Amino acid sequence: MIRFEHIRKEYENATPHKDINGVINDGDVITIIGPSGTGKSTLLRMINGLERPTSGKIFFNDEEITAPNYDFTKLRRKVGMIFQSFNLFNNLNVLDNLVVPQMDILNTDTVTARNKAMEILKKMGLDMHCDKMPNQLSGGQKQRVAIARALVMEPEVILFDEPTSALDPAMVNEVVNTIKWLASMHTTMVIVTHDMKFAREVSTRIFYLDKGEIFEEGTPQEIFDHPKRSRTQAFVTNKRIIDIMIQGPDYSFSMIEKQLLDFCASQKLSEDLTYNVTSVFEELIVQVILTHKKDATIELSLYYNDGEMEYKVKFDGPQYNPVEESTTLPIMIFKNNITHYSYQFHKKAQRGNSLKFSSKIHGE
Repeated sequence: MIRFEHIRKEYENATPHKDINGVINDGDVITIIGPSGTGKSTLLRMINGLERPTSGKIFFNDEEITAPNYDFTKLRRKVGMIFQSFNLFNNLNVLDNLVVPQMDILNTDTVTARNKAMEILKKMGLDMHCDKMPNQLSGGQKQRVAIARALVMEPEVILFDEPTSALDPAMVNEVVNTIKWLASMHTTMVIVTHDMKFAREVSTRIFYLDKGEIFEEGTPQEIFDHPKRSRTQAFVTNKRIIDIMIQGPDYSFSMIEKQLLDFCASQKLSEDLTYNVTSVFEELIVQVILTHKKDATIELSLYYNDGEMEYKVKFDGPQYNPVEESTTLPIMIFKNNITHYSYQFHKKAQRGNSLKFSSKIHGE
């Protein structure tokens, strides 16, 4: 039903999407999760034409909606969108919030529009609120009215942008149950959320956005219980992450050291673990890898959770295992500070040398 092909989105100071590819099938309930700044809501808005990609193509029912001069009025009759702020018409009561869009967009007559609106409100248990104004409703009721307003348009797809973020915890269940009810009717839905419990409960599939792409996708069980990639695992288990990129010898040691110290301070790490972090950087990266491969591009990623630091180091060039091929003092210091060490070489990868290890000193 919806297909993304090589979507790239650039802003003046950021590129949230570098190469988005994916398919949303009829009846799917897709939740889109990922760190802040990865363009989750932007991707959702592209489906509805509220944002346009810098390059790439989006198809709806095999018709390219990113083509020049595409008529988005036609698309929006088939795609409903629910915003986190509800976007109800505050000057209209609940019933008229459902009637007016039918008359304006579908040219439905008043009697037919009102009958259809009442039918949907009854199905959703909202008919007793039909004469109320939006300011007389709870947050959960407002969100359900917004969903009802989308349903009267008989959309093929409903998009949700953080549908539970503005709600009290007690009201979240109202929305969860509504979405489960919609799913039971095989309604296709795409949902951006930061609520992992909500994502696990309502999804048929999950898109995890990171690094400018759909970094990993799968069922809730696959993503939450058996993720294939460590970055996905770090996100869903709420591990703290910091990424540092080093381009050969042209880097600022003091700036990177400050990044590491700031990260350690933000996580309230012990003095021993903070020393461990800075020592690994200086001994392994500076003294060994950059000494052996002066022009290497190095990615250093740190994951912190429950008092333990995990490291991933990737660098380009021919195969080189620094721990096995170096007997220098820096490597001895490095070995004394880590455990669970492993090395792999992926010949076809951009940065084929990959090290994984964790600290042996736990924080407080």
